[in-house]
Amino acid sequence: MPLVKRNIEPRHLCHTALPQGIKNELECVTNFSLANIIRQLSSLSKFAEDLFGELFNEAHSFSFRVNSLQERVDRLSVSVTQLDPKEEELSLQDITMRKAFRSSTIQDQQLFDRRTLPIPLQETYDICEQPPPLNILTPYRDDGKEGLKFYTNPSYFFDLWREKMLQDTEDKRKEKKKQKVLITECAGVCFFSSVRIDFI
Repeated sequence: MPLVKRNIEPRHLCHTALPQGIKNELECVTNFSLANIIRQLSSLSKFAEDLFGELFNEAHSFSFRVNSLQERVDRLSVSVTQLDPKEEELSLQDITMRKAFRSSTIQDQQLFDRRTLPIPLQETYDICEQPPPLNILTPYRDDGKEGLKFYTNPSYFFDLWREKMLQDTEDKRKEKKKQKVLITECAGVCFFSSVRIDFI
């Protein structure tokens, strides 16, 4: 199901109930439609400003990463031009004594977090109704589960993914154990077939 990030309101321009005692209905509907068009344009300009702000932030972070990459390439090209393979000989011991490369790049993590929620989605979330207070029924449950988890569970997909990963790990462990038993049995059969038996 697609999640609408920005919703321009009002959607229906002419759907409205006319007040009683209007002499010219066509003029009243025209005025309502024009007012709703102005509201739509206002909503559109608000979302356009928000969209261009997001694009500016993305372009700024992208240019920062490109500049950082360019500096690294420049430093590397200077190092490579100064390197003379005839004069500098590296032994295997020197290579193994060096520290391993450690990147200074910060990886993006927890992209879908409450702090990173875009403003339009936060406004949509604030408009939503609160879930019913099912937590007050939790003390009366025999299985120890939270009552609200049956109505809404934000960690459902993470739990589902975790169970699948654990099951995959368990399946791989069983497969390795099964292969190890087969190899052991095969080695035992091969050993006994190579032993010479003399009959008296």
